Amino acid sequence: MTDDELRGRLRGAARAHRPDRERMLARVERGMAESENPPLPPRPAAKPVTSWLRVVSATAAVAGVCAVGGYAVASAARDEEPRPQSVARGSAPEATAEAPSVTPGSQSVPVGDLLWADGSVDPGSTVHWAQSNITVKVKKPLTALTVELRVAQNGKVADTGNWRSLPAEDFDVSAGEASGVLVYRWTLKDGLTVPPGEYVFAGQYNHAEGQRDAGDDSYAVEAAPAVTPGERAEWRGDFARSSP
Repeated sequence: MTDDELRGRLRGAARAHRPDRERMLARVERGMAESENPPLPPRPAAKPVTSWLRVVSATAAVAGVCAVGGYAVASAARDEEPRPQSVARGSAPEATAEAPSVTPGSQSVPVGDLLWADGSVDPGSTVHWAQSNITVKVKKPLTALTVELRVAQNGKVADTGNWRSLPAEDFDVSAGEASGVLVYRWTLKDGLTVPPGEYVFAGQYNHAEGQRDAGDDSYAVEAAPAVTPGERAEWRGDFARSSP
């Protein structure tokens, strides 16, 4: 078939074709409807939810257990009565020392509970003059206190004065020689109290030239506590002997 024949047949077919108007209109209407309401995209496949549900279930279970446990502890702490506890105690040691004898109207008191005392020669002493110090540490208030210093007459010992760190007006003071000993005595006046603290009582005297030996000197402290009138405590001591 030649080209001219083919063209002729196509023209004839085109003239003979009659389009289906109703089908065309239906296709146009369908296309317009699809453009106004486009189809929804396909939904993705659902992921497995087993693990998430398992986590949620486990969390809820743990929360439930904690809530129940907390209530139980609170109830026990509130309702349970404390149980008595026994404490093991060792047996008390048996007394090994005999109790001091007590005379009517007085009682022996360990001196360490009331005071402590010490005697020393003041480092400022010279070859012609010396000062002997009695340091008293009072641990409890005292309503009676007597401090006595005894300086041996071992070579021209003569009184030159005395003092105390407590108020002078609170004490009756005496100084004099008796039986070869120079005696200083400080006595607290009635109705007064010595508070706890550390105090010094000092006696001053001349002596023969040279280094004086204080080995024969001594002191005594007597006291009574304010809380228990009638009790007495006593402390006695001496002075270090000088080296040759």
